[in-house]
Amino acid sequence: MTEQLDTVRALADAIRAEVGKAVIGQVETVDHLLIALMAGGHVLLEGPPGTAKTFLAQSFATAVGLDFGRIQFTPDLMPGDILGSNLFNFQTSQFTLTRGPIFHDLVLADEINRTPPKTQAALLEAMQERRVTLDGAVHHLPPHFMVVATQNPIESQGVYPLPEAQLDRFLFKLLVDYPSIEEETRIVARYGDKRTGRHPADLGVTAVCDAARLAEAQAALGAVMLADPLVDYIVQLVRGTRDSADLVAGASPRAAVLLASAARARAALAGRDYVIPDDAKALATAVLRHRMVLSPAAEIDGRQAEAIVADLVQRTEAPR
Repeated sequence: MTEQLDTVRALADAIRAEVGKAVIGQVETVDHLLIALMAGGHVLLEGPPGTAKTFLAQSFATAVGLDFGRIQFTPDLMPGDILGSNLFNFQTSQFTLTRGPIFHDLVLADEINRTPPKTQAALLEAMQERRVTLDGAVHHLPPHFMVVATQNPIESQGVYPLPEAQLDRFLFKLLVDYPSIEEETRIVARYGDKRTGRHPADLGVTAVCDAARLAEAQAALGAVMLADPLVDYIVQLVRGTRDSADLVAGASPRAAVLLASAARARAALAGRDYVIPDDAKALATAVLRHRMVLSPAAEIDGRQAEAIVADLVQRTEAPR
């Protein structure tokens, strides 16, 4: 088992190094993408324009060896533009499935909050069950299917709030901030030349993984021990969001399941075959922040979801 986990850790280091050839900074975000990939989860990236959210997703897909697809969400986007449709072939007199971009391995849902809830709902079955249903026929998605969605927190016109059911299907919500001055200086120095390539492959990013190696790495998670006290701790953290006076609604049982799965992935990426409380603590904010609805009083007081989670982690006794 130790040898398998050493392989997982080495693979993660190789992926980080490849992504780093193109993306400057965003180290924590890359780590969360790795954890989500290993745990079979989806990621919502929120940040201002120009912070390399799309480029990061492209670079990550290239390094992992995943087939990349992009959907630009707009107000007039229809469910068929995402899923595909059955078109009648006059030569064969039969309907033929034209697959939409959802059938890629890693799908970038760019500016996901710019499309109405009806179109956003087209992702629900795909994200939860990794399949789509078209005209009554079920079509399975790739085994490593993953959605990385982006949204801009600044603009309020022409956007639609994501439904709670949609948000709950994302393992993580990550806040992508502006780079530090050192990182921004390196970005300008590297990309300030028009001759610099704009695709990860142009910057030397190559695939260091394939479907077989990824499947082996994900299978290794099953041997990572999650002791009963850690299970109880995770459940207490999630249930604590439902008892908070600052929240109208807390996190669902799905959040507890996903937090446990992500904690095991974090342990495996660190080369450990057991989960420790710090795994759950480190991921709690990213897992819970988008699953909580603040009360009107908390909003008036300027309370933030991140602060509420931090207080909850501090109050909940962790197992020794």
